[in-house]
Amino acid sequence: MNKFLFRAAIGLLMAFFGAITYFTNDVQNPVTGERQRVQLSPRQEIVLGLQARDQMGSKYGGLYPSQSIQQYVDRVGERVVNGSAAKQAGYPFEFHLLRDPETVNAFALPGGQVFITAGLLRRLNSEAQLAAVLGHESGHVVGRHAAEHLAKQQFGRSLVTAVGVATSDDRGGGQQAALIAQAVNQVVGLRYGRSDELESDRLGFRFMTEAGYDPRGIVEVMQILGAARKGEAPPEFLSSHPNPENRVQKLQALIAQNYPNGVPANLVSGRDEFAKNVSGG
Repeated sequence: MNKFLFRAAIGLLMAFFGAITYFTNDVQNPVTGERQRVQLSPRQEIVLGLQARDQMGSKYGGLYPSQSIQQYVDRVGERVVNGSAAKQAGYPFEFHLLRDPETVNAFALPGGQVFITAGLLRRLNSEAQLAAVLGHESGHVVGRHAAEHLAKQQFGRSLVTAVGVATSDDRGGGQQAALIAQAVNQVVGLRYGRSDELESDRLGFRFMTEAGYDPRGIVEVMQILGAARKGEAPPEFLSSHPNPENRVQKLQALIAQNYPNGVPANLVSGRDEFAKNVSGG
């Protein structure tokens, strides 16, 4: 067998075993109940998110300098997670407010790292809206969207090996370090698809309402972003979070379905609380 045929045979074998690995890694999500093809374990997702956290933050100017506003974002995020089914996923969520005042964006890394920019925060005007943003991003984590995308890209085999080494010991040297760096770059640049965004809308709605927040906050967030879109440059949130024309309508229908007699008065909007904690920061 010549070298070309030998290499082709090896390539076919690798493709075959890669496909077998992908299609046989079928697990059930404990929160959504969905069957998913992922190759990372939850622990490996956590490690990968921590590896990428600083790089993601540095893209947006680092952490916001006000500790009091960061603590407020923490409190709202923790209420959303600890008061809802998101807690069942077992991820150690961390919420980060980033310094960038111009970029209007929020995003999540696998394993529980959630970010919101100052540029987006300053457009909000209620705690329910903040809870909606953090709940939506937590939905990406709980939905394991990044892990699904990495598996689909057939990047998972080397990624799992590299992250597995990182979670167990320090062996593996430069090759594993290079693979980790490649994995970090993959997740930092990841863009979710429309189905992921719609699922995160539903999960964000679920998490924020289970935590006691007024679900109209998530509709208001989409309306705020839609209005911002009419400016000179659309918010980055809308480029990295595909926005179907009927997205607001879907959320309004979800509210009507869950609250046919109207939204209960005891669900928190938190406009005064938000103003007290964020204004002047």
